[in-house]
Amino acid sequence: MKRIKEILATSALVVFAAPTPVNAQLIPQPWVSVGGKDGDVTFSVGARAFDLGVELGRGPDNSSGVDVLKFFGLPVISPYVGIGLYSDDQGVALSGGLQVDTANNLVVGIGYNSVRGVNGQVGIRF
Repeated sequence: MKRIKEILATSALVVFAAPTPVNAQLIPQPWVSVGGKDGDVTFSVGARAFDLGVELGRGPDNSSGVDVLKFFGLPVISPYVGIGLYSDDQGVALSGGLQVDTANNLVVGIGYNSVRGVNGQVGIRF
């Protein structure tokens, strides 16, 4: 029993101490998104590094704003939540979504922003 505990503890330390790819942390992961709300087409561009992201968006009625995002980096999928501020009396926006790493360094995702509505995302992972 003691030997099993030692093996589990050592395994946990190896997982936590394993180096992460430095390039993946230092090079931002960009994406673009297109969506819609109330019949208006919405757009945004964003970038992510160190599980934090920023997204510049264009919403309905030519409103524009910025969102700050927190990603929860899992091995293949990355759910996120965020908060933003938009012009033209749109006010505070709340957002959430999911990005998925696919083959060939392509990232696809789906998200919702309370100002910009539902959106689809495509990006590149370096």
